[in-house]
Amino acid sequence: MDEKSEFLGKDNIKKLLFKLSVPIVVGMLVQAIYNVVDTFFVGMAYGADDVQAIGGLSIAFPIQMIIMAFGIMLGTGGSSIISRALGARENKKAEKVLGNVFSLSLILSVLIAVLCLYYLDPLLKVFGATAGVMPYAREYLKYIILGGTVFVFGTAVQNIVRSEGNARLAMNAMVLGGGLNIFLDPVFMFGFGMGVEGAAIATVISQTISSIWLLLYYIRGKGAVRFRSKTLKPDMKIIKEIGAIGTGSFVMECANSVMMIFVYNALATYGGDVAIAVFGVVMKINSIIFMTLLGMAFGLQPIVGFNYGAKKYERITEAVKLSLTATTVTGLLGLVSIYFLKEQLLGLFSTDPEYMELGKNAIVIMLLGTPLIGMNVITSTLYQALGKAKPAFLLSISRQLLFLIPAVVLLPRLYQLNGVWAAFPVSDFMAFMLSGFLLFRGYRILKESKYSSKKGAGSETADKISPI
Repeated sequence: MDEKSEFLGKDNIKKLLFKLSVPIVVGMLVQAIYNVVDTFFVGMAYGADDVQAIGGLSIAFPIQMIIMAFGIMLGTGGSSIISRALGARENKKAEKVLGNVFSLSLILSVLIAVLCLYYLDPLLKVFGATAGVMPYAREYLKYIILGGTVFVFGTAVQNIVRSEGNARLAMNAMVLGGGLNIFLDPVFMFGFGMGVEGAAIATVISQTISSIWLLLYYIRGKGAVRFRSKTLKPDMKIIKEIGAIGTGSFVMECANSVMMIFVYNALATYGGDVAIAVFGVVMKINSIIFMTLLGMAFGLQPIVGFNYGAKKYERITEAVKLSLTATTVTGLLGLVSIYFLKEQLLGLFSTDPEYMELGKNAIVIMLLGTPLIGMNVITSTLYQALGKAKPAFLLSISRQLLFLIPAVVLLPRLYQLNGVWAAFPVSDFMAFMLSGFLLFRGYRILKESKYSSKKGAGSETADKISPI
């Protein structure tokens, strides 16, 4: 069973990173593009009112991300345990983790749907929904919440598939979901005249089909980890381990949504509906770069986890160095490209003069720190894959909670709307500095683990080493 993952400990690191990262990056780019396409079609559907409609999707987006954060938590925690278990040849443990991820996906998504639907309007108001954008946000979000199970399950299982080293399947699942969404959007929005409701229904249908495909992969026994129905029974020990490792990613996603509460309220104060729409568009444009960086990090994760379990520490160090170089260069190229194409990109969604003027200023300021983000993403992934929950958690919350929220609160008081935009590169720089410090300590963990292994202390000694 674990023979399917043996290549993670044998193949050339550069080729391995390319093999694992490229399919994930392609899949995540499709995901990012369909989010952009959603907004593009909404702009087309509502014509003169498109700024408020786009604002409605912008307000709904962070709540949608909170729902998906539960899947990211289960997937990140589960994939870290599974990749290390495969490396250590603990196949039964890997099977138990897979079953628990399946059952927890269903339990959590039902609880989320009940709570979110009951408190939908108050929730939207907390996120800064104005009277103009509220109807659009409500119409879109109610369908996304009802389809929460497929978002949580699909997100979690994509991570598990990657932990086996099957990056191509994860890519195909994302391309299938994203491609269907792009096709179904105009069908429901224009063909059936359903507007933003149609965009939401198209998203849920496409993600349902993608999730069913992933489920069948495991039910038919094609994975490196075999699915057994008896493993669906929740195991508290496994749940705690998944939670300990995955909480950092969960908090990072939720922190992003919590951050948006402060951002949208600041935008409502200093800019109004147009500024909210601009922010939503810039974030979706930026997501194309960020998803690329995240895809590279996801390609790194199974290499680190498997080789840590197999005590091949030099391979981890090489993989991290190559990943850092690739993400930094990608961030820089993305920043330069967006700077020179900003008018064309903004013009895809609206031609409103106020929107264009605000957008050109916002996009330049907000994305200045893009080349620095790779350090945070890669270092966070390293600690998650090593099973070091505390530093992974700290890194996950650093950009949004520790640095961005205080900057969003303080800078607008000095620079008004420009202060909101400037908060982003400031937080990117601070997170870069923290990540660099913890990366250095991460290298110490690997050195000490290698030394302990050579002395015959084994993994037990290595696991006791903690960077914080």
